[in-house]
Amino acid sequence: MKGERIKIGLLCLLLVLIDLITTSVARTYYLTQLTMSLYYTLVVLGLVLLMGYAGQISLGHAGFFAIGGYTTAVLSTYNLLKYKDSAVVKVSSELGLLTLRENLYGEQILSFHPWIGVLLSLVIAATVAYLIGIPVLKLKGHYLAMATLGFGIIVYRIVLGTPIFGEADGVSDVPPFVILPGLSISGQMDERRANYYIASLLVVVVVYLMTNLINSRVGRALRAIHGAEDAAESAGVDTAEYKLKVFVMSAVIAALAGAFLTHFNGGIGPSEASVMKSVRYVAIVAAGGMASIWGGLTMAMLLNFLSLRGYFGQYDDAVFGAVLILIMLFAPEGLLRVNPAGLLKNIFKRS
Repeated sequence: MKGERIKIGLLCLLLVLIDLITTSVARTYYLTQLTMSLYYTLVVLGLVLLMGYAGQISLGHAGFFAIGGYTTAVLSTYNLLKYKDSAVVKVSSELGLLTLRENLYGEQILSFHPWIGVLLSLVIAATVAYLIGIPVLKLKGHYLAMATLGFGIIVYRIVLGTPIFGEADGVSDVPPFVILPGLSISGQMDERRANYYIASLLVVVVVYLMTNLINSRVGRALRAIHGAEDAAESAGVDTAEYKLKVFVMSAVIAALAGAFLTHFNGGIGPSEASVMKSVRYVAIVAAGGMASIWGGLTMAMLLNFLSLRGYFGQYDDAVFGAVLILIMLFAPEGLLRVNPAGLLKNIFKRS
């Protein structure tokens, strides 16, 4: 654990250095893409835990990301003024759950406080993951992948075809998420650095919790499940319970990332729930190494940043698809664990 704490300390130092460097070279606008990359990195970290340790593949995590984003977006933008005389709205107002503000057009909007939206998004994501995880996690291999893919497609079609979710336009004018007085998650220029550090802190906390989990008795049980599920079950490990809990945990992490990024961007669109988003997350996990938190973290930050800066252009989705194929063929342990000599031998063997 001492080694892990040193790595976490170095991660904190690196994140601070990135801010200092971008400020010193007058490139603070990079912090916008870096902040978004950090939120997408959270989804990847959850998948590392699910795929690399519990041995369960998911092609539907973009769906959980969208659940988090759309839930808080709708609750914080839907105007309840026309229902102000209803008992539910009156009680919610008395409890301080509602907030009154002006939208972009100067109209009064009475909606739920972003705190309610974020918390409810986590509850909904956890509930959905639990309900679909019970039957789905009984499947293995490509059957499990196809089942989670089906879930992702369902979420995508729902947000694309439902008026309350904005259909193809998505939901916009999402208000800032005020965490503390003077500190909020939003895309405002003067809060760019603060938001970068909020996202950085969230990633560091998740990494710290994951490393503690992996080095605990639960982590050993997960590694046993990944290595040989039948043997682990015969040794007394409740494989179904562990897989379900990890699935729910990774779904909640994805929903949290979706909720925070939605408030940061001020909106969310159906592309966040697309199948290619899920493929992208899986490709990054594969590139970093299935059971490597640090590999997944590094590749997520790098590839997402390059993508958000537009370096891949119109071939963005194609790049991530190609990454997944090449990693599976030539470097199944991840790019950071590649032995150059072994890689060349593997390439020539397959050519």
